[in-house]
Amino acid sequence: MFGKSLFFLAPVAAMFAQDGGTPGGGISQTLIMIGIALVFFYFILWRPEQKRRKAAEQMRSALKKGDRVTAMGIIGRVEKIHDHTVVLKMVDGAKIEFLKAAITDVQAASEEETSKPAESS
Repeated sequence: MFGKSLFFLAPVAAMFAQDGGTPGGGISQTLIMIGIALVFFYFILWRPEQKRRKAAEQMRSALKKGDRVTAMGIIGRVEKIHDHTVVLKMVDGAKIEFLKAAITDVQAASEEETSKPAESS
């Protein structure tokens, strides 16, 4: 993908190339290429990352008790929600507290799961 983008930038660079022109022409060419590189990095790297980060933050802020979440590869159900942490209940009944930022996936609790009483063993 990166190689193709350089292929399309080559004609632009050739357009600004000079045949032994004035010494000041080199700085303008450099500034134009830096500008093109900054625009490239903005649209290819920075902007999609911002969108992904915003979507993950919205997912974490919409957590509610009973949701099934994955945090650092550990799967559990949300037991309690604090300001920056979440307490997850594991299958065997153990509870672990995680940072909200560690949560990578959320599956909303279904109506049946939230309405049924807790099973005791």
